[in-house]
Amino acid sequence: MRLFAAFALLFSLVACSGSDSSQTVKFGYIADFSGAAVLAVADKQGLWDKHGLEPSLKVFTNGPLQIQALGSGDLDFGYIGSGATWMPASGKAKIISVNMLGQADRVIAHPGLTSIAALKGKKVGVPEGTSGDMILQLALAQAGMTIKDVQKVAMDPSTVVTAFSAGQIDAAAIWYPLIDTIKKQVPDLVEVTKSEDFYPKVSFPSSFVARNEVVKDDSAKVTKVLKVIQEANDWIAAHTAEAEQLTATFLKAPPAQFKGAAAVTKIMPTAELAKLNQDGTVAGWYKGLADLFVTMGKLPQSPDPATYYTADLYQSALAAQ
Repeated sequence: MRLFAAFALLFSLVACSGSDSSQTVKFGYIADFSGAAVLAVADKQGLWDKHGLEPSLKVFTNGPLQIQALGSGDLDFGYIGSGATWMPASGKAKIISVNMLGQADRVIAHPGLTSIAALKGKKVGVPEGTSGDMILQLALAQAGMTIKDVQKVAMDPSTVVTAFSAGQIDAAAIWYPLIDTIKKQVPDLVEVTKSEDFYPKVSFPSSFVARNEVVKDDSAKVTKVLKVIQEANDWIAAHTAEAEQLTATFLKAPPAQFKGAAAVTKIMPTAELAKLNQDGTVAGWYKGLADLFVTMGKLPQSPDPATYYTADLYQSALAAQ
C-alpha cells in the first residue's frame, strides 16, 4: 500500500511538473511570408518547446482583426502589418518586436499612366487602412496632391486584384505577391511608386504585438515569446530561400507561391535590430508612421513610441539568451 502511495505521489509530482513547465500562448498570424515565416521556423526548429511554450495558432486575414482578438482575450500575441500600427499607437495593444521592413507596396497603374500626377481624377482601388493606403497618401503628398485629387475606391485586397485585372479601376495601391497575380492579366502594368522611394525617411515595419494585460502581468511569458521570435528571425536572415519553402509547407501552399518573397522585405538579424533599438532608429520608424496616421485621420496626435513599443523587453530578452 505504501509502495502504491509512493508511486501515486511521484506520478502526481511529474504530472504537475510537466504542466508547469509549458505555457500555452494564443498566437495570431497572417498567411503570407512576412506574417508566417517566424512561426513556420519556430515550429520546424522546435523553438516553442525549447522555451517552454505550447503555441495555439490561429490564422487571420488582417492585423486589425488580431488587435480586436487581443482586446477580447482571444489572443495573447499576434502579427500586424504597418497599416495597422495606428491601433497599438492608440493604446489597443503593445508592440513587442519589429518583424520585417515591408518593401512590397506599390502604386500600380494601367499602361499610359506613368506618374502620380497622371492619376488625377482617376479611380484608384485601395484596401482601406493598409500599407497600400499609406503609400498612396505618401505618393500624393510628394506630388503636391491629396486624396481628394483621385477617386479613391475602398475595396479588399482580393477585389483590387479582380478590379484592376478587369480594367474597372485605373490604378491601385497594393502589394506583392498580389501584384504578381495581377501581372498575369496585365503584364505591362506600370509601377508608379514603390516602398523604397520613401526609405529610410519613412519605413514600413511589420510587427509582433501582445495583449496589454500580458505585457503588464506576465513579462516572463513575453520574454519567452521574444526569444522564440529572435532565434527564428536569425535563422530566416541566414536561410531566406529555405525559410520561403518552410513557410509554404507550414501554410500548405505551393512552394512557387513563396519563391522570392524575401526579396520584397528587409530582414534584419536580431543583433542589428537591437542596435537600431538602442540608437532610436526603430522608435523613429514608428514615430514616422504615427505622424502619417495623424495626416490620414487615424490618430488625433502622434504619441511617443515608448508608450506602445516595449523596446526594453526586446533588449532584455536578447540579453537573457
